[in-house]
Amino acid sequence: MGKKRTPTELVSTGADDATYDDVLAAVSGLLESARHAAARAVNSIMTATYWEIGKRIVNFEQAGKNRAVYGARLVERLSADLTRRFGRGFGVVNLTQMRKFYQTWPKPEIVQTTSEELSRDARAGFLPRFPLSWSHYVRLLSVEKPEGRAFYETEALRGGWTVRQLDRQIGTQFYERTLLSSKKAAMLSKGQKAAPEDGMTPEEKIKDPFVLEFLDLKDEYSENDLEEALIRHLETFLLELGDDFTFVGRQRRLRVDDEWFRVDLVFFHRRLRCLILIDLKLNKLTAGDIGQMNLYVNYARAHWTHEDENPPVGLILCAEHRMGVARYALEGLASKVLAAEYRTALPSEKTLAKELERTRKALEGRLHGGSGRK
Repeated sequence: MGKKRTPTELVSTGADDATYDDVLAAVSGLLESARHAAARAVNSIMTATYWEIGKRIVNFEQAGKNRAVYGARLVERLSADLTRRFGRGFGVVNLTQMRKFYQTWPKPEIVQTTSEELSRDARAGFLPRFPLSWSHYVRLLSVEKPEGRAFYETEALRGGWTVRQLDRQIGTQFYERTLLSSKKAAMLSKGQKAAPEDGMTPEEKIKDPFVLEFLDLKDEYSENDLEEALIRHLETFLLELGDDFTFVGRQRRLRVDDEWFRVDLVFFHRRLRCLILIDLKLNKLTAGDIGQMNLYVNYARAHWTHEDENPPVGLILCAEHRMGVARYALEGLASKVLAAEYRTALPSEKTLAKELERTRKALEGRLHGGSGRK
């Protein structure tokens, strides 16, 4: 019995005795490799570009006293102009991280590159090389102690950690636990073992929010037909209730520290003069869902609410099978009078739950019947 050939060898040699399973495995392997390579390429260029942006910000701020005074407002002005020209991904927080990125890693390895890999306006054919992805460096920047940051960077490189594994190790204080341990070698060896939840597919790497922002791509890739249809119907239903609801956005993204969230629907209520944040859950309502909505409301109060507006309200809609649940998050309102006014002006939770349940049954019947979404 001869040596078993790899799937790639079977395809490249056109072997007659290759079975369909061999061909399928070979093609699947090629696609997996190509997607990993694409993710690495995008991350490499993105990280180098953000380092260059950080460098230019720092150099501008440090170029003389006159510019130093103006530099305090540079990030805000740059953020506004870049957002108008290139879309998302260039908020004040993002640009501040790029500046800190350059300050923390001021001397990366510089390699010769091709014109296709670098803009003509950049460093005339030279590109800084970073071994980790931008998401890795953003997470590392959150580690305040330089020695801790260096430790996690070294271990991530040594073990090929995904950003999820890096996040888990930082979150569980792996550095501090290793320092306190009398068996440091064993700790380091154990720390290199990935947990099941650490793995990331090529699709997940490419659909990283940072990558989507860099490429100016949409990120509504995770919605299934039922959830998307429910959200669209709820949008129409609320707008048909009267002139009070004004549509603001769907899948409105927000970022807290290094974690991304999305609010399914955002409305503005004209009579109450406040934002209405709506989140849809297809499963049973949990305490975590309520806590997450409180996070959304607090974020919206701090970042999306204008001075002349009332505090935002959160609405959680649960479409669990055989029941519908609707719950307003009004506990954070300082005024009980205002909370009472909100309850009078907004649709009742019972009405919303009934509409949600009716719509879910109709949509499930249509989807299961094979007609799909139009």
